[in-house]
Amino acid sequence: MGKTRLYRKGELVDRDFPVSEITKHVKDHSAVVWFDLCAPSQDEIGLLRDELGLHELAIEDAFTERQRPKVDRYPTHLFMSVYAVQYVDHEIKACEVDLFVGKNVLVTVRESEDYDLAGVERRWDSAPSLASSGVGFLLHGLLDDVVDGHYAAAQKLDDDIEALEDHIYEEKPHVGRRALQLRRALVQLRRVALPMREVLGSLLHREHELVDDTMMPYYLDVKDHTLFTAELTESMRELVTNLREAEVAVQGNRLNSIMKKVTSWAAIIAVPTAISGYYGMNVPYPGFEQKWGVWVSTLGIFGLSYLLYLMFKRRDWL
Repeated sequence: MGKTRLYRKGELVDRDFPVSEITKHVKDHSAVVWFDLCAPSQDEIGLLRDELGLHELAIEDAFTERQRPKVDRYPTHLFMSVYAVQYVDHEIKACEVDLFVGKNVLVTVRESEDYDLAGVERRWDSAPSLASSGVGFLLHGLLDDVVDGHYAAAQKLDDDIEALEDHIYEEKPHVGRRALQLRRALVQLRRVALPMREVLGSLLHREHELVDDTMMPYYLDVKDHTLFTAELTESMRELVTNLREAEVAVQGNRLNSIMKKVTSWAAIIAVPTAISGYYGMNVPYPGFEQKWGVWVSTLGIFGLSYLLYLMFKRRDWL
């Protein structure tokens, strides 16, 4: 059974009543009705089409997966499509929520139980003084909950990106796979969060007669949250793009440092190799078969090697 609520004159008078009573309450112009359908059956789809007189194109959109967040206007109602999101294990989980907004009825259609409406109901119960604004009040509670979910997901994603930045300077960063995962999550979040600016902007037009003067400041607050989320995702987009480039740059600098050290040690090792090679010739040379020749070669090896070590150390190559 879907969740239901009935308001009269700004007061909650009934809840969780059978969906079969919806039509009777909707015909009462003094009543404001909300009911929710989760993965609705064919009979419930028929209720939307036959009893409530909702447009067939809106119903088709509601049961077509992955609609873009939008607002469509029909003669007797509005159709909206939004997405509630959760950020779990570095992934964005989105649940489509379609809305039919009439003069005195709000219908929510969820594709699954992944989005819990308990938070929305708490918002409604926490502001009973605004219930006299009718459907605009109910719609605000749901949109506020959805947009706050976008913002919470964006904040968690931002924290993970900042943490990944710190890993770049570790000895073995390997941030490539994680950066790709975060980028994919960010793309999914932007796809559902950015269009909310247009959705809120459309609702604030006076032609809809949905948002009265009482609810206008609250809708403007929700719109501000959408703009802030959009700005946050925009900054994260640039940051994620630069993460891989920063890792490559750090690895390049580290490789240059390693190459300098290897080259320096190779130069030092080349000194004893050259001296021992010279004294290893099978021909007479200065100090041939003489004790002082052994000492000269030995001192030459250690002296020149130490001199090169000091020189490379001073240049910060070692």
